[in-house]
Amino acid sequence: MPKIIRNSLILLLCLTLSGQAAAKVVITEALALSGKPKYAERFSFFEYVNPNAPKGGKITLPAYGHFDSFNPFIFKGIAFSDGINLTLESLGYTPVDDQTTAYPLLAKKFEIPDDHSFIGFILNEKARFTDGSPVTADDVIFSFNALLEKGAPLYKIYYQDVERVEKIGNNHIRFYFRKGSTNRELPLILTQFKIFSAKDFADKDFAAPSLIPPLGSGPYTIEKFEVNKFVELKRNPDYWGRDLSARKGFFNFDTVRFEFYQDTTVTLQALFAGSLDAREEYIAKIWVSGYDNKQVRTGNIIKEAIPHNNPATLQFFGFNTRLEKFADRRVREAIGLAFNFEWANEKLFYNQYARLYSLFSNTELAASGLPRGKEKQILSSFRDDLPPDIFEQPFTLPDNGTPQKQRQNLRRAVSLLREAGYDFVDGKMTNLKTGQPLEIEVLGNSANGSSFTRVMLPFIENLRKIGIKMTFRNLEVNIFKNRLDNFEFEMAILAYQLSNLPGNEQKEMWGSQSAGIKGSFNLLGIQNPVVDHLIDGLINATREEDYLAYVHALDRVIMREHYFIPQWFSPTQRIAYNKRLKHQKTTVKTGVDIHSWWLEE
Repeated sequence: MPKIIRNSLILLLCLTLSGQAAAKVVITEALALSGKPKYAERFSFFEYVNPNAPKGGKITLPAYGHFDSFNPFIFKGIAFSDGINLTLESLGYTPVDDQTTAYPLLAKKFEIPDDHSFIGFILNEKARFTDGSPVTADDVIFSFNALLEKGAPLYKIYYQDVERVEKIGNNHIRFYFRKGSTNRELPLILTQFKIFSAKDFADKDFAAPSLIPPLGSGPYTIEKFEVNKFVELKRNPDYWGRDLSARKGFFNFDTVRFEFYQDTTVTLQALFAGSLDAREEYIAKIWVSGYDNKQVRTGNIIKEAIPHNNPATLQFFGFNTRLEKFADRRVREAIGLAFNFEWANEKLFYNQYARLYSLFSNTELAASGLPRGKEKQILSSFRDDLPPDIFEQPFTLPDNGTPQKQRQNLRRAVSLLREAGYDFVDGKMTNLKTGQPLEIEVLGNSANGSSFTRVMLPFIENLRKIGIKMTFRNLEVNIFKNRLDNFEFEMAILAYQLSNLPGNEQKEMWGSQSAGIKGSFNLLGIQNPVVDHLIDGLINATREEDYLAYVHALDRVIMREHYFIPQWFSPTQRIAYNKRLKHQKTTVKTGVDIHSWWLEE
């Protein structure tokens, strides 16, 4: 990645590290990975918020599924993460309009040597937990070690390039990196993990699910709750960070209440009845036809589609490639040929969506055309391990827009299946070696499964035409999560929110090392040496040209391998809300950040 840009107001220090030559160190209030920080030191607030937003009132929002824990950072349990994230703070904050820069939060300054051997954090002396105790270096070290030793398995992968953590002073910590590491994103990553109180966990097991809310340092505390019914948070009047530039204009409600539902469609009537103040809409048909009532026509309920600048959520039908039936790329591609997005978009979605075409749809990171330049050079070294057409024709998804095209795609699917060792036996597509018919179970969850039933029916019918039996099961959210965590599924409806700056998290999602770790994000079980090499390449790239080449190559390979069947995306977030709710009008594509909104009586 591009070199970290030093801020104009810096203090140069000379330190001797591990007996080596002195390294120059900069101390700055903005940690930037690419280009100059958008906001100067001592800035007052982010331009997309209202710094004078009135404080007060209560907002009620929907939450979905169940919960039995207030710790979302461990493997066990179903945690209520939305609420907990409002009670805990991190070392730095990255705004939506400068997503490669971290600004001060618990850390008031960042310490960076020019050899990139460590990242240091100098804590804000005013930072306090809600019991009044200070946030110290010991709390930071405890939190990091707890994630590594007792947190979800993915953290060991995420932070594997951290060699050690050292306490320099009561308010000063350094994270030293593994020798030879060129992971330039790691300093920014380390600004993002939540800090717990070491004292609070003195007599608790961090790895055990618990309904005792952890002691936090954030703007809210959990006031009361009933399991699987509601969680109510109260704004902390003594919140230490309320005057920070990164917090001006945020967290304006005195009370935030989350009501739990099992189905997103039920919450629409709850909004109209006044039980909820806002809800995002995930179903195109309801967005178009479900709001034609007096509440909306009179302006009591406002509909708004708010543009965002995030990579499109990667939503897909994912294959569990650990299973023998999905080990062959040709089988996965054949199944994908039977999914008719064009029909679903026209008949079900009112043409509101576009097809996902990349890991990084809606961004400049998406691969396009044929590989060229540095990307072609990288991929050419793996030519024997890649599909030959990766160099010969641009990647495209099947077009089922007409009956003729659909028939052609189904014929192509049969041809691929025959190449993979299948053929019709008594009308069923059968593995000729094992004699087993190709049958598939697809899992969804109750929060969105009912809306997917309409999408699945024509998919199931198209597969039936080529001798494949597909069934769709809609599970309760906690059962669905448990099945995924333990890789007990064949196909599942999944969604990942990808980063504007792909880095370490790619190992969690696609890397071989995470494929066998239960609870990891590599639900698809991808174990591909080429993918591993490309991920390492983008993480360790030191030039922007190389970084982009590796990102494009990774995108191209993952899509060509047909590990999943891409679904669709929208460039806006659709939300309906009570007219009392207001938000800043801005040209910044913020998406929906309800915690920068306010109530106007």
